[in-house]
Amino acid sequence: MKYCILFLSLLAFACTKAPYSATNKTYKQQAKRYAKLLKTYPLQDSFATSPDFVGTTNFSMRKPNYVIIHHTAQNSCEQTLKTFTLTRTAVSSHYVVCRTGTVFHMLNDYLRAHHAGVSFWGGATDLNSSSIGIEIDNNGSEPFSTEQINSLLEVLGKLKKSFAIPARHFIGHADIAPGRKVDPSRHFPWKQLADAGYGIWYDTTNINVPANFDAMTALRIIGYDISKPAAAIQSYKIHFVPQDTLNIIGPADEKILYSLMQKSL
Repeated sequence: MKYCILFLSLLAFACTKAPYSATNKTYKQQAKRYAKLLKTYPLQDSFATSPDFVGTTNFSMRKPNYVIIHHTAQNSCEQTLKTFTLTRTAVSSHYVVCRTGTVFHMLNDYLRAHHAGVSFWGGATDLNSSSIGIEIDNNGSEPFSTEQINSLLEVLGKLKKSFAIPARHFIGHADIAPGRKVDPSRHFPWKQLADAGYGIWYDTTNINVPANFDAMTALRIIGYDISKPAAAIQSYKIHFVPQDTLNIIGPADEKILYSLMQKSL
């Protein structure tokens, strides 16, 4: 019972009554259903037919290990908030960062949002189950505002501290879904985030690429799904060389990839 109460307390966050009072109520109702499931689950697990159950004293809540950054591909925060509160859309994220810098927290960090879809990074699949999703209000063809990035950095700082998320686990939707997604677009300031400790960046100073260097192996080690090489290269370029739209690897790319591979090992 105490564990159930703790879980319910964890799920609760302050909700304004308007204009989302109805969906906030739905959120609370669904959270209560999950809390009830958590309370009864030990007697209804996959070994329900076993005569004995011994509860271990050593356990904790599952926690996120990745942060996935998106752009909304819509034209306002209001559009996105509506999209994420319509049941039929089946999409969501934990945070939405508006152009003004206002941050909406839409889902408790311990719960699973529907933001990543079919995904892969470093051998991990189903990133929805192990990540925090952050949507930035941006249509995909415009720069991100200073206010947005400042607010984003503040959110990332809290998440990194709360969950001890490694720097290399701050990535974009395009990184985990090559060929399917391109967000948060070539306008996103990944180097600024990496300089602040959220993501990795390259340093090609004094880099000498080995004669046997293989670019696709480097992309795999960094984390990319290389089953479709052109798509993997495109996603790498979106993140690390946004000014280059050619899906080919040149000598400069080899230096960058070698540097990134070393940081990923």
